[in-house]
Amino acid sequence: MFQLYDTTLRDGVQGEGLALTVADKLAIARHLDAFGVTFIEGGWPGAIPKDTEFFRRAHTELTLRNAELAAFGSTRRPDTAVTTDPQVTALLAAQTPVVTIVAKSHVRHVELALRTTLAQNVAMIRDTVRHLVREGRRVFLDAEHFFEGYLADPFYATEIVRAAAEAGAEAVVLCDTNGGMLPDQVGAIVTAVGETGARLGVHCHDDSGCAVANTLAAVDAGVDHVQVTAHGIGERCGNANLFTVAANLVLKKGIPVVSEDQLATMAGTAQRITAITGVPANRAAPYVGASAFAHKAGLHASALRVDSTLYQHIQPDAVGNARRTLVSDMAGRASIELKAHELGYALTAGSDVAARVTERVKTLENHGYAFESADASFELLLREELREGVSARPFDIDSWHVTVRRPKPGGAVLTVAEVTVRVGDVVRSASGEGNGAITALDRALRAALLEFFPGLLGLELVGHRVRVVEESADGDPVVRVLASFHDGSRRWKTVGVEANVIGASLRALVDAHQYAVLRGGLDPADSVSGRTRRSQIGADHVRT
Repeated sequence: MFQLYDTTLRDGVQGEGLALTVADKLAIARHLDAFGVTFIEGGWPGAIPKDTEFFRRAHTELTLRNAELAAFGSTRRPDTAVTTDPQVTALLAAQTPVVTIVAKSHVRHVELALRTTLAQNVAMIRDTVRHLVREGRRVFLDAEHFFEGYLADPFYATEIVRAAAEAGAEAVVLCDTNGGMLPDQVGAIVTAVGETGARLGVHCHDDSGCAVANTLAAVDAGVDHVQVTAHGIGERCGNANLFTVAANLVLKKGIPVVSEDQLATMAGTAQRITAITGVPANRAAPYVGASAFAHKAGLHASALRVDSTLYQHIQPDAVGNARRTLVSDMAGRASIELKAHELGYALTAGSDVAARVTERVKTLENHGYAFESADASFELLLREELREGVSARPFDIDSWHVTVRRPKPGGAVLTVAEVTVRVGDVVRSASGEGNGAITALDRALRAALLEFFPGLLGLELVGHRVRVVEESADGDPVVRVLASFHDGSRRWKTVGVEANVIGASLRALVDAHQYAVLRGGLDPADSVSGRTRRSQIGADHVRT
């Protein structure tokens, strides 16, 4: 059986900026188990107190359905009996069914780092593996710096493999510890070492950018045990990426390391682990990234309309992801049609509506808009064109005013905004305070609208970005503001562009509130139901 061995909780957390609690590690272990990995390496008991605590709590708090838990440690020390070595004793105390021990396989590391003889190092390996096997553990040996060690002294590196296998190690894992190997080197060395008859595994780092490629080259050469980390996190440049390796093994090589159903949860698993680690997600990550199946070029979109495989190497749902069409000045009518369908609108590329939307997008993007980052603003534009330019937005802004002042010397700066809205024939004004203009405007706008749309109470501004997109001839900049909102269940982004940063901010805020009302189907309050009504913009064009 092919073995998918995850070391996120040990090797992965050695990445810069990572500091997981025991609760974090338990939560990640549950996600890894649900995804279907074969082994979960929990850490180094005895050497790291947090890892010792992890294994203690795992006995009562962690129920694994697919994976087995592994403890990591080292061989006995030189001139120390294996039965009394404290690190070996700690490995047994962790009470895991699997133990992985690391050993030196490079002659210079043996002599300079371990400060022992080559023969003693082999004896340490044999003694430790045999002892752990006699204690009822499945044992893997990580042969550290193996590939460099093999290039320096192939006879000694191969002797390490034989010694571990003869002592009872289930697999000997060849480690590219410094991450400097290339796929052809890995393939050739694995093939040569495979002549020992030992079961081989591989553990690759990404310092040459080849961790995944090296892992797959090792598989082609005969290994059936691969070590990986979620998102490829790890020391320096990281490790081979669990998600990329798993998908390539299943979809490209036909090796069922996880089931098709488990693979279909992969993008969600990746997102959940990202949320726990706090490591920013790589939008361009293969298979699971937000941009993995995002298409921007009009030529691509036109082809995708005909056959979704023309610009996609797999179907996104196979890994739990989804195709996305990005709307920009590169978009043609096919892109507009695909994006409209993603949003739930029936639109054909040859229609007049598609032509108008395409032209408006190109014109607005030329003036600084960025619709690929603001789906909600694009949907409002699309709704308007579906009504052939007839505005049916649920409210309008009559006026607004922002004041920034410091009430007393040395005191806090106070920003106050006042907004007047018109809903039907009803006008209301409200004010709001904040630590900046966009926060104050957001609060004022919502306060003015709540009488009409009380469902906006749950709306929250979660972030905004301001960027100068160009300098005008008179020196005044054109400013773009991207605003992010959520209502507890959905998230969306809007964009506003204007020469004035506060005006651009208000445009983005208005779009966000318009979208919340229109897309959320918020009914007006009973008190004004006779004077305004729930909007049905584009209703004839929306698929249900």
